[in-house]
Amino acid sequence: MGKIKSSGNSSIPEEDTSVSVILHPEHPLSEDDRDLSLRPKSLKEFLGQKGMKENLSVFIAAARERNESLDHIFLTGPPGLGKTTLAQVIAHELGADLSITSAPALDKPKDLVGILTKLKEKDVFFIDEIHRLKPAIEEMLYIAMEDYELDWIIGQGPGARTLRIAIPRFTLAGATTKAGNVASPLISRFGITCRFSFYEQADIEAIVRRSAGILQIRIDDNAASLLASSARGTPRVANRLLRRMRDFAQVAGEASITPSVVERGLRRLEVDFLGLEKHDREILRIIIERYNGGPVGAETLAITIGETVDTLEDYYEPYLIQSGLLQRTPRGRVATALAYEHLKLPRKGEGAGLPNGLPF
Repeated sequence: MGKIKSSGNSSIPEEDTSVSVILHPEHPLSEDDRDLSLRPKSLKEFLGQKGMKENLSVFIAAARERNESLDHIFLTGPPGLGKTTLAQVIAHELGADLSITSAPALDKPKDLVGILTKLKEKDVFFIDEIHRLKPAIEEMLYIAMEDYELDWIIGQGPGARTLRIAIPRFTLAGATTKAGNVASPLISRFGITCRFSFYEQADIEAIVRRSAGILQIRIDDNAASLLASSARGTPRVANRLLRRMRDFAQVAGEASITPSVVERGLRRLEVDFLGLEKHDREILRIIIERYNGGPVGAETLAITIGETVDTLEDYYEPYLIQSGLLQRTPRGRVATALAYEHLKLPRKGEGAGLPNGLPF
């Protein structure tokens, strides 16, 4: 049995698992990282993403039968859907160790060399936010991924020479929320692509029940359903909301999480039954009230709400578009008829809307 380990500035409690996970400096820890018990450790425990899991199980089984390292894996999709978790699951299924870092933490080529030369045969090396790799490090990865070698320059000036260093055959798992920003030569070197989509309601409910069981929280079926519908189709959000509902139930003296506890808790958190938070509704309301429903450009909208364009496009827009509340057009963002209905706002030519508030 391996142990969760950390290096550099990361700090995480040790816990027995079947895979050794090494967190390299500056890899951010989410709330789910700190509560490692909620993370599935095998493909069987990993709920949702059925088609992707079925294909992965075949690729992993074939690699194990051939006693080879798994081909490099490209993980793409909105944040919170389980890209890091899946990398840990893959390492577990392969019986290999997992080394984790993020692209911004790889400042110089020597940082990458230091990690790759410490890997063992068939280990999984996970790079988060791989679209943010620096060009020099990205080019070094090309050779590492294809030939399992590194080019290292020794000396300077006329006396400089290149030393080629052999490294173990490893599996690179690269994760990104911006697949379009990853260079084509890098993407082409990944043999397996896993595209995450938002989870179905039934899958999120199953995740809520599983997490409740692990955390030893009693939750009613109707409460689990209501909480799942407000989780934006995202396991990370579902687990976060579950912990907050636990807090509300505990302080209120409730023995279990009931629908009334969830309804009161969501109101206090300003989350509605579609999972929209205050900022989500503010974005839709601004488009409708200030820009007549759109179209409005991303930069203009980001300035208006006080966020960066990246935050708008990576965090807020995917779920709003998936929910049918927002459209991207060549001229800008447009609020849909469903957005007017959800916010209880009148469209042009209609009567006055209902009083503003949470659309429960």
